[in-house]
Amino acid sequence: MKLFIVESPGKVKKIQGFLGPSYRVMASFGHVRDLPDREMGIAPPDFTPEYVATERGKGILAKIRAAAKDAEEVYLATDPDREGEAIAWHIEDALGLKGAKRVSYTEITEQAVKTALRSTRGIDRHLVAAQECRRVLDRLVGYMVSPALSRQSGDKLSAGRVQSPAVRLVVDRERAIRDFKVTAHFGVDLVFEAMEHITDGWKASWLPKEGWLEEGQDYILDKTLAEQVAAVSSVVVLDCTESESKTAPPAPFTTSTMQQAASTALKINPAACMALAQRLYENGHITYMRTDSPNLSEEAIAEIRSWAAQHDYPVPAAPRTWKSKEGAQEAHEAIRPTHIEAEEAGENEEEQALYRLIRLRAIASQLEEAVYAVRSLRLEGEAADRKAVFEAKGRTLVQPGWKALVTKDQTDDGEEEDENQIPKLEAGLSLNPQEGKLLSKKTRPPARYTEASLIRELEKRGIGRPSTYAAILENITTTHQYLGLEKRNLVPTEKGEKAVDAMNGTFAFCDYDFTKKMEEELDAIAEGKGRYQPLVAESHKQLRAEIDAYIAVTSPKCPECGQPLRHLVKAAAKGHKGYNFWGCSGHPDCPATFADAGGVPGERQDTKPKAEPSEYVCAACGKPLIHRQGEKNGRAFDFWGCSGFPQCKASFANDAGKPGERQDTKAKKAASEHKCPKCKGDLARRQGTSQKTGKAYDFYSCLGKCKATYNPTEDGTPEFEGRQRK
Repeated sequence: MKLFIVESPGKVKKIQGFLGPSYRVMASFGHVRDLPDREMGIAPPDFTPEYVATERGKGILAKIRAAAKDAEEVYLATDPDREGEAIAWHIEDALGLKGAKRVSYTEITEQAVKTALRSTRGIDRHLVAAQECRRVLDRLVGYMVSPALSRQSGDKLSAGRVQSPAVRLVVDRERAIRDFKVTAHFGVDLVFEAMEHITDGWKASWLPKEGWLEEGQDYILDKTLAEQVAAVSSVVVLDCTESESKTAPPAPFTTSTMQQAASTALKINPAACMALAQRLYENGHITYMRTDSPNLSEEAIAEIRSWAAQHDYPVPAAPRTWKSKEGAQEAHEAIRPTHIEAEEAGENEEEQALYRLIRLRAIASQLEEAVYAVRSLRLEGEAADRKAVFEAKGRTLVQPGWKALVTKDQTDDGEEEDENQIPKLEAGLSLNPQEGKLLSKKTRPPARYTEASLIRELEKRGIGRPSTYAAILENITTTHQYLGLEKRNLVPTEKGEKAVDAMNGTFAFCDYDFTKKMEEELDAIAEGKGRYQPLVAESHKQLRAEIDAYIAVTSPKCPECGQPLRHLVKAAAKGHKGYNFWGCSGHPDCPATFADAGGVPGERQDTKPKAEPSEYVCAACGKPLIHRQGEKNGRAFDFWGCSGFPQCKASFANDAGKPGERQDTKAKKAASEHKCPKCKGDLARRQGTSQKTGKAYDFYSCLGKCKATYNPTEDGTPEFEGRQRK
């Protein structure tokens, strides 16, 4: 039996059918190991990650280990990207597999899987290092910066290496909208009667830039002036030009453009889009859905061109290719159907709709350009003793080309451009407009981001990678609620703006260019041109300095010593009542504490006078004793304690204002003549009254390693034969 390990359980049945009974196909269900949940899991100077099995991963690793013992060969066939490469390495490393073979394919078809089995390789440690570095950098930002933000702000805030600049984009856009100053201005359209085949008439727009705007002016602000232009009763045709324009089809989908199109055309958010694409991929309908390459394989192009020719769709003489965006990894081809002839695929309406979108886009990418006949008219009239120039532009689709399948690039939120037919007129012809329309206009602020346009902006700026965009949006909208949705537009919440204000200008990872540069560094590691440790070490050093600077700038100063105050907050939980106060960072040298007053230090709390050392000395260490009196947790106390605490824990009862009998129960008791039968250690008899319960106690305790305890007999000796003390 040969063991074939895939990443998703959705692939198991299909691939098992391809490989037959001589193989056993098992799933890892994604990652089986990760950094620990409640601790950093990395430390200087080498920053070697400390991995632990995930809760689900423990059981899965046990099952894979049992199956691997009986396997002739083990194939690691996790997804063909950095995450998949890392999962394969984790399985190999956790189980100590020797001679396991890495298998990689980008479509789940019998031919692709069996071809991959004939060209196995070892695990690419450069890809693993790049994934590991990304995970560790994210952990550093999250675990180092988030607590500082929360302490200083008094609100539970979270920082993310990529999520924070994404939130900042939306916050910056929202503030630009708020600060936008609307300018009211005017325009003019001349409306002409129907002629030739243009049954609804046509119009020409005034061009105020040709002789009407003063220096530094962008718009016509004088309504009276615009009204005079609208009153033009006669115009002359200056010229009529005709040309041709061509529009090339959009490229096949990358991960990013698929998410944008699904959001715009299908109203499906990026996380849901990726889940649908995952199922289509697992069921063998489309190629791998995490890619930033816009180009198809030669075999796929040949299949599409053959299909198009058979169905009378025009194809260009040479196959189409596209230039990739800067920084694209291009490990896999663009997203396409595995069988181009299959018009429908998917188990529900949403899967089917996404499949159609992918299929038509892939086919359209290899069709002829759309060709338009373009006509432009320039007209001239006279108003306010000046020449007024008007322009009319229109176009007509004469060869649909790819638009026979797809009418527009569906990654674009804008409307389809109107064809606006214009008549063919001779220069010098005089025309009388039916109407001059005065247009009252207002300048518009920049548009809010949608999920689609934010993804487009992130990709344009090189922030994150296409495979991470869905997770980023889920994180900042749902998990942390830094952004909300209003009519499909992203708007920052108060918490989101607070987080950006806390980080921006202090932490470099909030800078757009910094984030792009970091992605380039990760790509260099994946290509074997960079190293993990120097990048992580430098990032850690920079974050530490930025956090210190942030605390120094944002902290109120302690009035006692001038050092920064820290906001210490812990929510109440079972067995813990929680706390919320400000304490001096100079503690314990400076014990000053202050109540929290709405996120700022309030009334000072440590107002009780500091107890002074007395003339009495500690019998245990010789340091001065301090008389301590007061109440704690509803219980009064009155005793003498050593000033050497916590190094010396000796304490003495108060006897009429003087130190009395020693009472620290932790003090070492004198050994008796009896020995412990378990470890041969000395036994000490312990007698007294519990301060907690008020009950008397009397027992023997072993001073050796076993710490056994025994009840005393009637004659005062340890009861070894009887029941051990509970």
